[in-house]
Amino acid sequence: MTNSKIIMQCDNLTKTYIDGENKVSVLKGVNLTINSAEHVAIVGSSGSGKSTLLHIMGALDFPTSGQVTYQGTNIHKLSTNQQAEFRNQSLGFVYQFHHLLAEFSAVENVAMPLLIAGEKRSQALKKAQDMLELVGLSHRLKHFPSALSGGERQRVAIARAIVNKPKIVLADEPTGNLDAENAQSIFKLIDELKANLSTSFVFVTHDLALAARMDKQYRLIKGEIAQGLTQ
Repeated sequence: MTNSKIIMQCDNLTKTYIDGENKVSVLKGVNLTINSAEHVAIVGSSGSGKSTLLHIMGALDFPTSGQVTYQGTNIHKLSTNQQAEFRNQSLGFVYQFHHLLAEFSAVENVAMPLLIAGEKRSQALKKAQDMLELVGLSHRLKHFPSALSGGERQRVAIARAIVNKPKIVLADEPTGNLDAENAQSIFKLIDELKANLSTSFVFVTHDLALAARMDKQYRLIKGEIAQGLTQ
C-alpha cells in the first residue's frame, strides 16, 4: 500500500520558449503529486513535454510559472549550490543512454555520486558494491562499460541513481534504448527494487508495458496532463 506522504508536488507548471517572434508553450498548467514509495509513469508522444517536465522536477530547468516543492521546499528558490546538493543527495537520475564514464569500472561509476558528496573512497566503493549486488551485477564490479551489455550498463546506471538512497528517482526513457529482452530485465529489476526500497520513481516513457506496472499513470498531451493511459 502506497504511503500517502507527499515527497514532491508540481503546482500549475508552465514552460514557454521564445523562438524569434513565436512563443512555444511546452507545459500548460501541469499539476502532479508524488507520494513516498510511489512509482509513477508519465507517457506521451515526442514533443508532448515529458522530458521538459522531468528536467524541471529535477531542478535542471526553470518553469515559466508555477512551482515544484520537494518536502515543502520550492526547489527553484534554492541557490545554485543548494540545488546541486539537492540533486546529489535527494534525487537519482536515469536516462535512456546510460551516461557511464568509460574510463571507470562499474563499481567506480556507481560510487561517483558518493565521492562527489565527499564520502571516503573505501566506504563509497563498499556501498557501490552493495548496490551492484542488489541489481544483480556482483560479477561485473570491475568491468568497464565497454565490456557490459546494454542491459547491464542500464543496471549500473540504475545502481548509480539509487546508491545515495534518494527519496525520488527521475527516469527518462530508461528502456528506450534496449531490446525487448533487456527491457524485460529492467522491468523485473524495477519490480524488485520496489519491493526492497522505499524510493519513489517517476518514469517518463513511451513504453506502455512499463507504464502499466506503475502505481499511477499519467498522459501528457500537448503540454497538458491527465491521469490514465487512455483518453
